[in-house]
Amino acid sequence: MNPKIKKLKAEKERNVLRITEMTSRNEEIDKQVTELENLDIIGIVRENSITPEELFELIRSFKKEENVNE
Repeated sequence: MNPKIKKLKAEKERNVLRITEMTSRNEEIDKQVTELENLDIIGIVRENSITPEELFELIRSFKKEENVNE
């Protein structure tokens, strides 16, 4: 087999491995970001003494307003 082919196939294997590792890391980063965002949201809700029912109504009213503006 042509040595260049072997070299290119080996390089491709390394790249596939790197891509897999980076994709996995990006998924972990996304999870961490979501967790931190959720903690921020919970903190804001608690800081303002908003009940789950009030939060639900607030979100629902924003969605209604959003639909009206479309």
